[in-house]
Amino acid sequence: MNVDLSKIQNIYFVGAGGIGMAALERYFLAKGKKVAGYDRTSTQLTDELRSEGVDMTFNESADSIPEAFRNPETTLVVYTPAVPSDLPILAYFRENGFEVMKRAAVLGLITRNSRSLCFAGTHGKTTTSSMAAHILNSGSVGCNAFLGGELINYGTNFLLSPSSDFSVIEADEFDRSFHHLTPYVAVITATDPDHLDIYGTEEAYLESFAHFTELVRPDGALIIHEDLKLRPRPQEGVRVYTYSRDKGDFHAAYIRREPGNITFDIVTPRGTIRNVNLGVPVEVNIENAVAAVAAVCLTNAWAPELIRDAISSYRGTKRRFETHLKEDNGAGHVIIDDYAHHPEEIRKSIESVKALYPGRKLTVAFQPHLYTRTRDFAPEFADALSDADSLILLDIYPAREEPIEGVSSKIIFDNVKCEDKILIGKEKLVETLKNRNFDILLTLGAGDINTFIPQIIESLKD
Repeated sequence: MNVDLSKIQNIYFVGAGGIGMAALERYFLAKGKKVAGYDRTSTQLTDELRSEGVDMTFNESADSIPEAFRNPETTLVVYTPAVPSDLPILAYFRENGFEVMKRAAVLGLITRNSRSLCFAGTHGKTTTSSMAAHILNSGSVGCNAFLGGELINYGTNFLLSPSSDFSVIEADEFDRSFHHLTPYVAVITATDPDHLDIYGTEEAYLESFAHFTELVRPDGALIIHEDLKLRPRPQEGVRVYTYSRDKGDFHAAYIRREPGNITFDIVTPRGTIRNVNLGVPVEVNIENAVAAVAAVCLTNAWAPELIRDAISSYRGTKRRFETHLKEDNGAGHVIIDDYAHHPEEIRKSIESVKALYPGRKLTVAFQPHLYTRTRDFAPEFADALSDADSLILLDIYPAREEPIEGVSSKIIFDNVKCEDKILIGKEKLVETLKNRNFDILLTLGAGDINTFIPQIIESLKD
């Protein structure tokens, strides 16, 4: 779409309460645009956006649209695919000649006007993109970052640097959103099948990533994980590199592990960065740090000392290995929350926590996300969850979906090999944990399981 953002005065967001949309709202507010939007329910995030200047409504009627946003000549409409296509507000804009664009298409406009580092993959993209953004932001280069998680260092999922030519984008494969982007550096972390409600088959999923590799600028670079099934199709001129924890053009070496600490070297074509200490010391972040450094290495922001310091000072993103409780006697309760909602993510999350706290009993509480994902990957979920010492499995969080006959958490539960397991509704989670006197608790899932953590912590005081 040929939209000239300089001529747009007002931007209206449909589905304005999502964290990805919030980053764009903050970006356009910083650019001096008027911003308004609709979402279904009020949340802490929508409250924050309102206080920052977003004219927010929770009324889906077209009558709730502010007068300033009713001129199609000066108003751009941005929507997320998560909102129903027949939503009255969306229908009003479409029927009255407004330019209506997906969030991903607007990100695409931003990537075409900057040197963008785009991080794609079934899992790992939030952490790797956030690490890269933190590295760039720690130096003089800076960046504009649009991330899928709130960085604990900054308390936001959006970083702004008006003078920087770099943007950092979490490239989402859902609904083929990442096909709108024009990466300067593209990183692909994983291509394990997901979103089969959209793609249908693993082959179609892989083809979507292959097309993404065609979008990298001819003067740019593509960085892919060593172990992918993917067959990339980059344009002529694009430099192609590989990475992983142990091998590839970028990899880790001389890994040293101590309780609560991981130190290693990162080997790159430009030299080795020695004695890198992870600010979030979980096993999976070794590889995530390698991917983030690989992307930064291919820009003019290469500065080994700064990179080492930035990785050490990186505190992670909310809901990605976020520690909520760590009793300081060395043997007390620990509560860690992770957004993992795909079988391979769950496997790596459990492995990472066990490596961080060897010899201690790990209780996993998992809330499956989506009926279709549960249906498509039930055996894989069961296999990954079998690595827990104790499992509390919750009912499915439906998100945007209606129930599917015969699909429930039980199709996972019945095949979990862990003997200490229980299947409950989420309303029983706090009481169940109180009675089980857990040691290490890992809460997993992309639904609302994390909202129970304050109650769980409070129950430990009784």
